[in-house]
Amino acid sequence: QVQLVESGGGVVQAGGSLRLSCAASGGIFSIDAMGWYRQAPGKQRELVATMTSVGSTNNADFVKGRFTVSRDNSKNRVYLQMNSLKPEDTAVYYCNAVGVRTWLQGTLREIWGQGTLVTVSS
Repeated sequence: QVQLVESGGGVVQAGGSLRLSCAASGGIFSIDAMGWYRQAPGKQRELVATMTSVGSTNNADFVKGRFTVSRDNSKNRVYLQMNSLKPEDTAVYYCNAVGVRTWLQGTLREIWGQGTLVTVSS
């Protein structure tokens, strides 16, 4: 079964850092784009940052200078390094993968992880 599993969330004080990781598994041989979205309480899910298999990124404006997305294509993993965290960054962070090519299930258009909670205290 194809799945995304996130790790690395937790509680951090404002100004601190966290590194989120996401591992894709289940007979995958390539993924077009991987990245992160987030959903704060009472708000819609929004883009944080994504990266294609060739390294092109798409970042939300609030990411600039603070968050960095990276990938390890050989391991089907994506990471989000978050620095200078603010209370408004508190949210559930979801891993996302688009264009997931698998040996047994063909190409999956899009899959999501279960999410990992990031809480930034003031």
